[in-house]
Amino acid sequence: MPIQWFPGHMARARRVLSENLRLCDIVIEIRDARLPYSSSNPEINRLLGDKPRVIVLNKNDLADPVITEEWKEFYTEKNIPVIFTDCRSGSGVKEVVKAINDKMQPYIQKCIAKGRKKPVIKAMAVGIPNVGKSSFINKITGRAGAKTGDKPGVTRNIQWLNINPDIMLLDMPGLLWPKFEDQNCAYKLAASGAIKDDISDVTEIACYLCLLLAKRYREAFFGRYGIDLDDSFFEKYDDGYLECLYTHIADGVPILETVGRKRGCLIKGGEVDLTRASNILLDEFRGGKIGRISLDFTEDEK
Repeated sequence: MPIQWFPGHMARARRVLSENLRLCDIVIEIRDARLPYSSSNPEINRLLGDKPRVIVLNKNDLADPVITEEWKEFYTEKNIPVIFTDCRSGSGVKEVVKAINDKMQPYIQKCIAKGRKKPVIKAMAVGIPNVGKSSFINKITGRAGAKTGDKPGVTRNIQWLNINPDIMLLDMPGLLWPKFEDQNCAYKLAASGAIKDDISDVTEIACYLCLLLAKRYREAFFGRYGIDLDDSFFEKYDDGYLECLYTHIADGVPILETVGRKRGCLIKGGEVDLTRASNILLDEFRGGKIGRISLDFTEDEK
């Protein structure tokens, strides 16, 4: 079942972002470090245009460090400034402040050259739901000014916050795009929690995640749930398997059933409660209990 979602509050978020963009000097785009490609909103790209931008890849503590290094090299080659952050420890947050100052130096020097005092930089924080934007803002401002939660759409109102005396930050509502052109992106976002579980089929999302983990993180995934599946399972697929993974969702059911049996998700007759098993798998993935896992790889963006 294709995933599409653009409810009314997302349309409002797009309008509010567009209206407030002219008030800001620079944009901090926050993405999920596990999903550097999928959590990049093309709608945001269109709205921002040439506005100076710093890209923050948050939740780095949950991402695969090997894949993270590959993404660092990828962005470095393209001369795109990207900072990886972990809002639990605060790692990388100070680097974001430095990146803002560095990016705005031409503007600051231009103001000073005209005889004006050093301007206060007005930054805007944008990102799709559930990339940890509110947690990041709390860290960078040193206060609990933004509501946080495990579910998407917690930040409801825009608000100005002080990062320091020289930088103000405007927090914007999370913004999803109007249509998912790539269903792989949609399923990965749903697995991460960016799309609410109650508007998507959690069993389909869990089956998708099972297949991706079985292909990319077999040792950690199978070891945690006692799954026994050899390479022959994937022999029927060609090299483009991961590119159209969402078309093979039904193949993930036997794997999900094993997860359910391991976690005791049984109903009358000894059958597995797939909905319950799906919720457990997604919760454990999102909480990092399976391991540090990335769902996007540099070949996706290439």
